[in-house]
Amino acid sequence: MEKINYQDQEIRRWDVGPSTFLASPEQGALLMNWHLNMGDGSVRDVIHWPETLSDTGIRNVHGGIPILFPFAGRCFQDGEQDKWSPSSGASVNMPMHGFAKDADFSVRSIDQSGFEAELIQKDNEYYPYEYTFTVIYHFLELSLQISLVLENEGRTPIPWSAGLHPYFQVPWRKDLALSDHTLQIPAKTVYQYEPEGNLTKKVPSTDGSYRLDAPDLINNIFNQTTEPCAEISLGNGEETIRISEVGGAEVGSRLTFVTWTKPESPYYCVEPWMSPPNSPANETTRLVAPSARDEFTIEIELA
Repeated sequence: MEKINYQDQEIRRWDVGPSTFLASPEQGALLMNWHLNMGDGSVRDVIHWPETLSDTGIRNVHGGIPILFPFAGRCFQDGEQDKWSPSSGASVNMPMHGFAKDADFSVRSIDQSGFEAELIQKDNEYYPYEYTFTVIYHFLELSLQISLVLENEGRTPIPWSAGLHPYFQVPWRKDLALSDHTLQIPAKTVYQYEPEGNLTKKVPSTDGSYRLDAPDLINNIFNQTTEPCAEISLGNGEETIRISEVGGAEVGSRLTFVTWTKPESPYYCVEPWMSPPNSPANETTRLVAPSARDEFTIEIELA
């Protein structure tokens, strides 16, 4: 692991076998890029990161793996956007995808295989609880694991429904197109997410397979997964990227995947969430009891 300077941003680099991981532990605990150094000297990006940055630096970038905490997606309270109710009669702000992606973190530990970082709490405007939130990365030769851990330091239960927002480099070769890739998600229910927060139920594929170039795949929510994983691969099933829930309470019981991209973009997002969006109002959050902890661990691997 080494420190490097990237466009006036100090970041860290890990080289593990053929894989290189770039991350900024202190800024959003953000994994920025993962690429493979191929035998022929070429590089294959697994996680997309743009070549140039705006004046906001590495924040608010369409790239990397942003951390979605305490709630993935957008919250609505009595029809009002970006609001939620932490207690009866209360209504407070909650940014889309939460606030961790824009927060500062302190490094608890760091070594050649990864790091652990703790969210620095500046105020409790959005999330009025006593808690500790940590993000743990473990880097391997052809995979990585990310653990989101919430510890309840107070006397009342804490709701959460976190997630990850990985920007996969798709297509990952210049001679490929979205139409060459398929998505495999074994989900019993599929919804189309509408801008105003409504969910329109759809008929899931009979074999759980979807073409990545299908326009109506954008902003889909896959729920009630029969297996806690999703896969992106070429149409022939080769060069697979697998996203799996591998740790936490009741693994896979509420795992949700959300698909999203922008037209003509060099990335496709297949996002593992703990539950569907608007989880406080939909009562799909998980509760962490006083003095207890909960974990949501995702593995991304090249299969």
